[in-house]
Amino acid sequence: MSKDISIKYSGVLLVVKDINKSKEFYKDVLNLDVVDDFGENVLLTDNIYLQELYKWKELINNEEVTFDGNNQELYFEEYNFDEFIKKIESRNINLVHGVIEHSWGQRVIRFYDLDKHIIEVAEPMEIVIKRFIDNGLTIEETAKRMDVPIEYVNSKLKS
Repeated sequence: MSKDISIKYSGVLLVVKDINKSKEFYKDVLNLDVVDDFGENVLLTDNIYLQELYKWKELINNEEVTFDGNNQELYFEEYNFDEFIKKIESRNINLVHGVIEHSWGQRVIRFYDLDKHIIEVAEPMEIVIKRFIDNGLTIEETAKRMDVPIEYVNSKLKS
């Protein structure tokens, strides 16, 4: 008789060159707190793990570690998007791009952390929908503008 395997996703681990500077960055920019701190291994709120480069290299048998990839990102949403943008603009943060509006109306900004991991911060979809409704679009027009079902718009308006 075999036992069932129960795998649970626990978070993302980012390899960083300077864990103390990275902790400060994530606290200052994204308001993430340290949950557990074991020196070269740190758990932040939202299950984001930081691991110091030297320790990571030990764990992967001193294989080469590369930075500056652009094939993934950490995704966050911010209800007070305009205030967040002011915060980003007041700091010396390396942007992937400034604020853009996607075809479905969601505004986003992407930037790099200290080790060139990409971070995206976007408006929640219910804020996008509220903005369209407040600007005079009907629920049907909003659904068409965003290319989503009317039921989706209605469900987000209730949340």
